[in-house]
Amino acid sequence: MKQVIATVISMGEHIKGLHRPHGRSIRFSQTIRLNCPEIEKPEPGQFVMVRCGEECVLPRPFSIHQVTNREDLTLYFAALDNGKGTDWLSQRQEGDKIELIGPLGNGFFISPSSSKLLLVAGGMGVASLYFLAEEAFKNGYSVTLMYGTAIENRYPIDCLTPGIKTFIATEDGSAGKKGKITGFLPEFIDWADQIFACGPMPMYRDMANNYPRLKNKPVQISLEVRMGCGRGVCYGCTVKTKQGLKQVCQDGPVFNLDDVLWDELAY
Repeated sequence: MKQVIATVISMGEHIKGLHRPHGRSIRFSQTIRLNCPEIEKPEPGQFVMVRCGEECVLPRPFSIHQVTNREDLTLYFAALDNGKGTDWLSQRQEGDKIELIGPLGNGFFISPSSSKLLLVAGGMGVASLYFLAEEAFKNGYSVTLMYGTAIENRYPIDCLTPGIKTFIATEDGSAGKKGKITGFLPEFIDWADQIFACGPMPMYRDMANNYPRLKNKPVQISLEVRMGCGRGVCYGCTVKTKQGLKQVCQDGPVFNLDDVLWDELAY
């Protein structure tokens, strides 16, 4: 982990105008590619803390979405309604300098005995699972990525490396299968040696409470919670687990699905 100054290489806009009944709506989502040769090699599931201008006292956490050329990394994020940090980041231009700290946290762990990996992305959860899918496939694993969104307006996962299998579901049926992505889990559970998930809290609670067959599989999830420092100093991201209190920024953000006490989680 180190503090570095990154240079903006390019920006790309994706989803536009997504209303969310629970939580702040998304004005649009965006990728930002940064050149930061001084950063240590990130692992899938890790994140960085970005200092987003003078108006934001605290830095903001962003999942690492892609790593290319060993020194360029891409972040994929949602510009939220009344989101000072994401609004500032979305307005950066090519050549701008950005201060960030990372890589931070503990990423996903693939067991040496696994060969078939199932990735379950809910909405913006594709941000970190894209990185995992690419790295795992490159290292010889069989990868299937399930991606669920509310409507068709979504991230273009068809730009994944050919050979990575994808399954798409939308809640309104406008693309892929109709329904929540977790509703299609039973079709894939038996196939997978390991399962990795990233998405909103209701998705995790659904997986933990309504799919008993998942208890027979190792399932890792990436928690996205409010963070103050990202380095374990402020204890603002503490969650309750079966092993006691854990800090998402240092002990996570990746946890085993069964370890988190979901009824105790206030997010």
